Amino acid sequence: MTKTLFKSLSIAVLTISDTRTEAEDVSGKLLVSKLTEAGHHCAEKALVRDDKYAIRAVISRWIADDDVQAVLTTGGTGITGRDGTPEAVQPLLDKEIEGFGEMFRVLSYAEIKTSTLQSRTLCGVANSTYIFCLPGSSGACRLGWDKLIVEQLDNRTLPCNLVMLMPRLNES
Repeated sequence: MTKTLFKSLSIAVLTISDTRTEAEDVSGKLLVSKLTEAGHHCAEKALVRDDKYAIRAVISRWIADDDVQAVLTTGGTGITGRDGTPEAVQPLLDKEIEGFGEMFRVLSYAEIKTSTLQSRTLCGVANSTYIFCLPGSSGACRLGWDKLIVEQLDNRTLPCNLVMLMPRLNES
């Protein structure tokens, strides 16, 4: 039996917040730690205010960069007036992966019960780059990474994973 070698990805991390500074960014730092512990490389880490145009500007730059294979965002997925991550990201997506948000809320229910209804977390692909939008709490980031993202960004996960689809994302 041939053992499949791990494929390290280049992943960018974006924290969306009107109140946090880089020094206070627990969730962004957690995601960087998690992705590097898993064997991936952090391409870049940034923090922007909760403004759909500021969010789009950073993510657009990353999805245009052939060296970035995935983007993780944290923050702005709630329902208050300033929460605009889904509105910023959805227009950039070529395809939304609806199952991600559905699974996240199912898993989150075990921890926070019906409060998970307030999460508009989402995932999709834009220009062959996966984008995962997570809530701003470190608990939600940990859950999203540990229960969903880490396995889907591991080419050894069977029967299938998102990495194995990368060569085919731009098929027409």
